[in-house]
Amino acid sequence: MAIIAEYNQILLMLAVAFAFFMAWGVGANDVANAMATSVGSKAITIKHAIMIAVVFEFLGAYLAGGEVTGTIRKGIIDAAALEGKPEMLVFGMMSALLAAGTWLFIASQRGWPVSTTHSIVGAIVGFAAVGLGVEAVKWGKVGTIAASWIVSPLLAGTIAFLIYKSVRFLILDKEDVYKAAVKYIPVYMFLVGFMISMVTMVKGLKHIGLDLSFAQAIGFSLISGIIISGVGKFFIHKVDIFTNHGSQHHPVERIFAILMIFTACAMAFAHGSNDVANAVGPLAAIYNVLESGGEISATSTMPAWILLVGGAGIVLGLTTFGFKVMATVGNKITELTPSLGFAAELSAASTVVLASGIGLPVSTTHTLVGAVLGVGLAHNKDKLNWGVLRSIALSWVITIPVGAGLSIVFYYIIKTAFGA
Repeated sequence: MAIIAEYNQILLMLAVAFAFFMAWGVGANDVANAMATSVGSKAITIKHAIMIAVVFEFLGAYLAGGEVTGTIRKGIIDAAALEGKPEMLVFGMMSALLAAGTWLFIASQRGWPVSTTHSIVGAIVGFAAVGLGVEAVKWGKVGTIAASWIVSPLLAGTIAFLIYKSVRFLILDKEDVYKAAVKYIPVYMFLVGFMISMVTMVKGLKHIGLDLSFAQAIGFSLISGIIISGVGKFFIHKVDIFTNHGSQHHPVERIFAILMIFTACAMAFAHGSNDVANAVGPLAAIYNVLESGGEISATSTMPAWILLVGGAGIVLGLTTFGFKVMATVGNKITELTPSLGFAAELSAASTVVLASGIGLPVSTTHTLVGAVLGVGLAHNKDKLNWGVLRSIALSWVITIPVGAGLSIVFYYIIKTAFGA
């Protein structure tokens, strides 16, 4: 308690700096989840991808990033172990932010798409194990989170494989592609409208008190899907989008390129609203402890300025380093066309929605990489870069232990610096 009273302002300033660094890492690494396939398939340029991401990631983080957050992200620590030890929570969360941010910086430099959630989870596990005792960690919960290494890419890859196969069978391989496109593209537009709405409601709006049930979200999303499908059908009949003006791709690919912009915007909004908590959740916990003079509550209120810190950090990260991870997911795993990229993005959105509905913890990063792998297998498995995939898989496996190790080092440094 004495440490918190004596160093209150210094601890808060350091926590803000570390949270901003972590948010920078979220922007630098995770922006690929929303934008990589759009860039890789040349539906949009990197410049336009960054512009879209800046707007929608920031809006998601600031408008829907949350008014209240759990004091311990993901419930991986027994809160009872922190009773009477507020300085341990402050030092621990600071070390976790610094550790996760450092790992995301290293991974982003190398172009590795890693999970920001797993980074912060590993970091929190590290400080808890040494600061509170191994028994304070809920290892079953950590195991469930780690299982998403397999569940996320497998589920997304399977869905992506099936979506792309259906696009080829129903449209691209038909003799009269125009007739097939007029018939079936409104169906895909319905799916886009439905999944965009579901991702936004399930992942993007739950933090601001609009806590719809899964059934209610489905109802609203069905209406959205029908409206978007109707609008799409109208424009297909009105606009000449099937004439090839020198493009190397089939003219019908242009429609898939347009659809990808919508899915990218929705995924960016949902990602900003959901994953900003990995950076600002620990900061909110620290702020609440410092403001209350050392009291630890089950939930932490989220002042608007904290969401601004998170949103600004994400924007800076994606504008400075985001292109490196975008290049890995969009270009280096396999060659993407707009229809392949569309299938991957729709699959990633569908997996997020499905996992949320059945309570499975999935990583957006793992989901999108799995989806790109799925469309690569469906299109031409010989063009898959297995060396890049091996590097990505290795980076996933080491994320939690590296985050934990760095957190332990930073925890002892911070603790010693403040004489605890």
